[in-house]
Amino acid sequence: MQTRQLGPFRVSAIGLGAMPMSMNDDKRYPEESQAIATIHAALDSGVTLIDTADIYAPTWDSMGHNEALVRKAMASYAGNTDEVVIATKGGITRSEGNVFGRNATMPYLREAVEKSLRNLGADVIDLYQWHRPDRSMVYADAIANFKALQDEGKIKAVGISNANVEEIQIAVDVLGEGGLVSVQNEFSPKFRCSEDELDFCAERGIAFLPWSPLGGTGGAARDVGEQFSVFGEIGREHGVSPQQVVLAWELSLSECVIPIPGARRPESIIDSAKAADLNLSDDELQRCSATGGRR
Repeated sequence: MQTRQLGPFRVSAIGLGAMPMSMNDDKRYPEESQAIATIHAALDSGVTLIDTADIYAPTWDSMGHNEALVRKAMASYAGNTDEVVIATKGGITRSEGNVFGRNATMPYLREAVEKSLRNLGADVIDLYQWHRPDRSMVYADAIANFKALQDEGKIKAVGISNANVEEIQIAVDVLGEGGLVSVQNEFSPKFRCSEDELDFCAERGIAFLPWSPLGGTGGAARDVGEQFSVFGEIGREHGVSPQQVVLAWELSLSECVIPIPGARRPESIIDSAKAADLNLSDDELQRCSATGGRR
């Protein structure tokens, strides 16, 4: 597996988005044994970045479900996991009735971090990401809370998610040189509105982690080769899946890009991981870039 830089970590060029095992659009979740097998398949394929979040859970009162799955999979894996980076997120709340909210206050984040540490069975969180902005707070003040948690030794590195260019710059200013290690935004053939943020990160050496890089859990990922025929055409020419072509194209956009395709079956992440070794010609990459959104 090729590797890329993620702040202080060197990780696989393709990560695993663990969310679909605990939260997805069609509300169909794998048995725990299959979820763990999926994570093991990712590790067997050379994946060393696993992305989760505290809110990834089937119900509002089972927050931490996905983090716990990751913990169980890591604990039961027969191979070496020393180089595996676990990234989780906080800042979104879920309450009775499945009501979602935002909270980036220091008391809430400290409690959320402690819960995530217990869920993951860890002493420190490798990468802790602000999940979504809390619009009731000044952005810089919220980022300062993440820096405080880092200074306390609870998290190794800080990332943000669902951020625009201005917010990324604020995070850079507050955290200092090299302090912001990643930005996780939606990006795929059907959603290319994060191109400005991708370019901004590429210019500054910040890792850009596309979430839903194949289009999401509602069938878009499965049908990406039909929705955007160029990926299916190129896939057939190479004898690979259109999903592999999408991920290989995204990897070509910048060395800062580390896609985190979601999976709930071992076969899915095994296929996605192979994208790191798929070489597309300049013409094929141009054809990919000409489809979908703006670029």
